[in-house]
Amino acid sequence: FLSATAGKEFSNSKSLLPLISEKALRYDLTVPFARYVVMNRHLITFPFRRFQIQPVWRADRPQKGRYREFYQCDADIIGTDALLSEADLIMLADEVFSNLGLRVCMKLNNRKILSGLLEYHGLGDKLTSVCVAVDKLDKIGEEAVLLEIQNRINEAKAVALVKGILQLASSPSFNDDYVARLYALAGAHPLLDDGVKEMKAIFSYAQASDLRLLRIEFDPTLARGLNYYTGAILEIKCDEPDYSYSGSIGGGGRYDDLTGIFGVNGLSGVGLSFGADRIYDVMTERSLFPEDLDSVTTALIVNFGKATENECLRLLVNLRRNGISSEYYPENAKMKKQFGYADTLKIPFVLIVGEDELKSEMVTIKNMLTGEQRSVKNTEAHNTLQNWL
Repeated sequence: FLSATAGKEFSNSKSLLPLISEKALRYDLTVPFARYVVMNRHLITFPFRRFQIQPVWRADRPQKGRYREFYQCDADIIGTDALLSEADLIMLADEVFSNLGLRVCMKLNNRKILSGLLEYHGLGDKLTSVCVAVDKLDKIGEEAVLLEIQNRINEAKAVALVKGILQLASSPSFNDDYVARLYALAGAHPLLDDGVKEMKAIFSYAQASDLRLLRIEFDPTLARGLNYYTGAILEIKCDEPDYSYSGSIGGGGRYDDLTGIFGVNGLSGVGLSFGADRIYDVMTERSLFPEDLDSVTTALIVNFGKATENECLRLLVNLRRNGISSEYYPENAKMKKQFGYADTLKIPFVLIVGEDELKSEMVTIKNMLTGEQRSVKNTEAHNTLQNWL
């Protein structure tokens, strides 16, 4: 920016805008991913899957649930238009939120359905305007959305169609009765037919996936303002009772030609993004984080000095190789200090190998939460801890 403006005179801030607007912080992870795929298309195998976690930025006014900088956790599958990829992302979301113990609802729609409805009525070129307006439904309400459609498009049939879409209730299934209600808004159209067919397949896959905490529903008002989506669109909202924030905590969709802006057409992909900061807010408000979350160590081995060092090191290696996060206190300090260290870091187990244990090839394990103690063979310590966890 400094090099671009060096030696130039600007009469006011507006004259700077053309230069400033060309410089921006990273808005999302999907467009850079598309560029990466194009640049490395000869080195990667398709279908290509990737996970990525990085900060992104928005020019938002900071408030509850909205940040200027926040972390996105993206999962994408590119190089196939198979709807099993959408099913994979639905299962991924269910796995993530089931492990977090957080009930969520994934809303589904299809951009082809919206496009088909509009094109049938001769409004195909108004898709972006409609999506931008409908995407504000939760924020400004139905009347304001219809007013915005009237101001943007100024055609009675556009207002009537959007009103019909808004009046279609969300549905936990996508059965023939619901499809008939969709077609009541328009006749058969290739895009609408494709969108309906895709939605039926995705709901069928989801039903076969035996979802746990994730609830899915078709929402005809789901639009998402990003215009690179071409097929299924997804949005995740918290389904916990009495939660104070109604915005999304994740979203994504199918993009058929995003790589086209970088010179390579025909690479279809689908992605899902998790909003780490909003998920954190939900879990904090609902007190869903486990009490021992701050503890990164499962077992602390007490240091009794040189006489037991070698045995304690062998024990430490055995525990770690068996997947138990462990550490050996580095100094022969007083027991009060070592146990205080375990208490402060919320380490749930303390292992004691004193002179008596060394002679008998035993180890004493103390549960710091309950105070219970067990003496076991030193070669069985990892099994005892795994069963006790």
